[in-house]
Amino acid sequence: MKPGKARKDRPKGNKSMARSSGKRIERSAVARPEKRDNRRSDNRGPKDESRSSFKRDDRKSFGKPFKKKEFKSSEHRGERRFDRKPAAQDAVAGKNSVVEALRAKIPAKELVVAIKTEIDEKISEAIRLAKNQDLPIKELPRRALDDLTGSSNHQGVALVIKPFNYSEFSKVISSAKTPMMLIGLDGITDPHNLGAVVRSAAAFGADGVIVPERRNAAMTGSAWKASAGAAARMPISQVTNLVRTIEDAKKAGCFVIGLDAEGDQELSKMSLATESIFIIVGSEGKGLSRLVRENCDLVVSIPMQSSVESLNASVATAIVMHWVATERSK
Repeated sequence: MKPGKARKDRPKGNKSMARSSGKRIERSAVARPEKRDNRRSDNRGPKDESRSSFKRDDRKSFGKPFKKKEFKSSEHRGERRFDRKPAAQDAVAGKNSVVEALRAKIPAKELVVAIKTEIDEKISEAIRLAKNQDLPIKELPRRALDDLTGSSNHQGVALVIKPFNYSEFSKVISSAKTPMMLIGLDGITDPHNLGAVVRSAAAFGADGVIVPERRNAAMTGSAWKASAGAAARMPISQVTNLVRTIEDAKKAGCFVIGLDAEGDQELSKMSLATESIFIIVGSEGKGLSRLVRENCDLVVSIPMQSSVESLNASVATAIVMHWVATERSK
């Protein structure tokens, strides 16, 4: 070694092994350290990033879980199968309500009494009335009666109601007298209000009651009971589109009147004796919907004291029909 030059220490093995042909090249931890950032800790080699470009949580959005959940026993399968309650049928529940419904002869399918229910005076009367109307009488476990009525407050008895037989609007028009008087409901969601309107309509000589299919009460057992049997005599039509029905009523010669607290004219200043009219009543809280209001020929209000903001829908309807009936009787 020449003086003045320091000896360079090189790692042995790599250079000589690289020059030898046909021999396996051994890796040195000093010369070429391994990259650990893309390796798994269980020595399965580097991850293949091309196999999946999204995380496991992202795959759930496709609706296909990685592994289908298996149930180990029939008990678990039963819990999965019956975790949803069946839809409640239309039924009048409770001792007094059932007796009143049977007295009003509401169209019913059957009388249902819970097993082990004490047969007191009211239930005895319900059974007697059901037998007189040739209705089947069925006994069910109390829990099954809960599911049927959608509540546990049935007092052990319920009357299952038949689906209401609505009239077609065209038939209501064709069978109406001249001048006709029709009542339409817009957003009346309380079945007791609907039943009360039907009762008033029958009392004041209306030719039919029109109810929208959506966002409005239907003729359920509660509405039947509130009508006090008038629903059996009054034509009731359920329509899919109230605005379109208003247009059809206009074509049939009806003057369409909307009833609202913010009406353009007071009822007392109108004469409705000779015209066929279609009276539309809105809900107590929201009033008439925008499209219905825009399609009315006139929107009227009932004069009231300033301290009273609005009237119940069935009460307001009864006042208007009484006014019309009085005008026509002169």
